[in-house]
Amino acid sequence: MAKEAVSIGANTFQFFTRNPRGGSVKQLDEKDIAAFIDFSAQNGIEVILAHSPYTLNGCSADEKVREFANNVMKDDISRLEHTPGALYNFHPGSHVGQGVDKGIELICDMLNGAMYEDMTTTILLETMAGKGSEVGRSFEELRRIIDGVQLGDRLGVCFDTCHVYDAGYDIVNDLDGVLEEFDRVVGIDRLKAVHLNDSKNPFASHKDRHEKIGKGSLGIDFFERFINHEKLRGLPFFLETPNELDGYAEEIKLLKSLYRN
Repeated sequence: MAKEAVSIGANTFQFFTRNPRGGSVKQLDEKDIAAFIDFSAQNGIEVILAHSPYTLNGCSADEKVREFANNVMKDDISRLEHTPGALYNFHPGSHVGQGVDKGIELICDMLNGAMYEDMTTTILLETMAGKGSEVGRSFEELRRIIDGVQLGDRLGVCFDTCHVYDAGYDIVNDLDGVLEEFDRVVGIDRLKAVHLNDSKNPFASHKDRHEKIGKGSLGIDFFERFINHEKLRGLPFFLETPNELDGYAEEIKLLKSLYRN
């Protein structure tokens, strides 16, 4: 993965810890891990972002689904400790009719059961678009999760540009205002990573459909302002646009041309 990232001009990458639509996982390869750490040091890869499977829902109404989520998160964290200092991103989950309060309670239970004092991995709550019964559609909901976790200092946020816009935060016309609100509610210091995605849908649509950079409702001017914003410069940016490898290479090239050194 590191070699492929470097081949398209990237100095970081996101990967799924296991089958994103299931739960199966490969055995750890100690030699590959050692080779990755050495390659990363030589090629300027300082941080990587692991993404939990989409099937992880710690606030499901189904006890077996919650048990699966708890076990996966514990196992993922254990594996990531082999690459110290990694980030681990997950979708907070869907409460499926139980209500936001119960959903947040169950998410906090999962995190409190999985996190431990000496872990080097930072866990990130992803900002969500708000479709269905998703938890994490507002900065306030993310804050409530952070406040309910015993080791909350090891929690951060991954800011998804498509999701935030679809959720009803107007980052196109009031980026400064949205970031100020994020800082007031969550704390800008908790912003650890960005999913850089355009949106196929209009503002506040709550639909979550990613588009290629500059081809959607956010537009190229927004991305130029966003990646150069003083509060965002230096963060790791991850593309989740509908592309193949050559498409990502083109987007990385485009974004680098917009970045002001």
